[in-house]
Amino acid sequence: AEYGKQWYQRRVRANTMGLRETWYFGLQSTKTTAGQMWIIDEKRIVDQVYISDDNKPVQLNLLVKFYPQDVNDLNQDITKHLFYLQVKDQILSRIIFAPAEVCVMLASFTLQAKYGDYDPQKHKVGQLGNEQLIPEQVMNQYQLTKEGWEQNVINWYAQHSCRSTVDRDREWAEMQYLIIAESLKMFGVNYFLIQNKRGTDLWLGVDACGLHITEMDSQQKPKIAFPWSEVKNISFQDKKFTIKPVNEKTEDFKFFTKNIRTNRMILQMCVGNHELYTRRHKGDTLVVQALKQQAKEEKKRKQFEREKLEKERRAKEEALRQREELEFRLRKFEAAARKANDK
Repeated sequence: AEYGKQWYQRRVRANTMGLRETWYFGLQSTKTTAGQMWIIDEKRIVDQVYISDDNKPVQLNLLVKFYPQDVNDLNQDITKHLFYLQVKDQILSRIIFAPAEVCVMLASFTLQAKYGDYDPQKHKVGQLGNEQLIPEQVMNQYQLTKEGWEQNVINWYAQHSCRSTVDRDREWAEMQYLIIAESLKMFGVNYFLIQNKRGTDLWLGVDACGLHITEMDSQQKPKIAFPWSEVKNISFQDKKFTIKPVNEKTEDFKFFTKNIRTNRMILQMCVGNHELYTRRHKGDTLVVQALKQQAKEEKKRKQFEREKLEKERRAKEEALRQREELEFRLRKFEAAARKANDK
C-alpha cells in the first residue's frame, strides 16, 4: 500500500503536464474516517480513507492546499492555471466572499481567459453560454436580471482590449484574476471551528501570513492575529490547542476543538504554511531558481512569438492596404480612360 506522499508524487508527475511546484498542492478525499480531509503524506492512504462495503473506488482530488503570500511567486503556467480554477470555484460557491463589483470584474477576466479579446459581434448578452459568471447569492441580492449582470460583465470585458497594449492571452487573464482575488480577505485562508475557554464559538483562520481568530459572524475581521514571525510553538493535547508566542511576556493562547482529528488537521496546515514562510525568508532553493529561470525563458519565447505574429499581421494589413490603394488607382485610371474615349 502506498503512502500519501508516494502516490501524490507519482501521479502528479505522470498526469499533470509537468507540474513541479508540488509544495502548494495536496490530496483530498471525502471518503475519510472524518469526512472531507487532506490525506496525510506520512500515512498509508488505506488507513485514512473509508472503504465502503461495495468496494466503490475512492476519489482523491488534487487541490491547492497552501497559498503563497504573493501570487506573483507562482512560476509555472500550469500552477497558475490550477490556482485560477480553484479560486474561481471558491468565489462562485462563496467559500471566498467577494463584493458584487469585484465579482463583475473577476467575471470579465473569466471571459477574457475563455474567449480572448472582446469581439462586439460575438460576445453579446445571451451568447456567452450557460457558464456561471456571478455567485448566485450575489445575483439574488440585487434587482437585476441575468441579462443585466451579463451586460455589466461584458462592459468590463470590452475595456480590457482598450486599456492595454500587451497580449491578453489566457495566462494573462488568469493572472489578473488571481491578483484581484488575492486582495480579498478570505483568499487562501483555511477556517476551522474552535471554542475559547468560555465555550464561545470562534473561527480560526490559517494562511500564509499566520493565524487569525475571528468571531462567527465576521470572518473578514480578525479579532486576534499571530503572524508566523511571532509564533514560537504550536501544539495540542487531546482537544486543547496551544499557540505559544515568541514574546515570553505574552500569554499563551489556548482554544478547544470538538475532536483530535481537527487539531491534527490544524497542526498539519500550520506546519505546511510555516514551512513555506520559512522557505520564502531563506531565499530560493535550487529548484525554485530553476523554475524562475524557465519561466523567464518561456516568457521571452512567448514575447518573441507574439512580436513575430504581430509583425506578420501588420505586414498583411499593409499588403492589403497597398492592394486596395492600387485597385482604387486602377479603377480611377480606367474611368478616366473611358471618359477620354467617349470624347
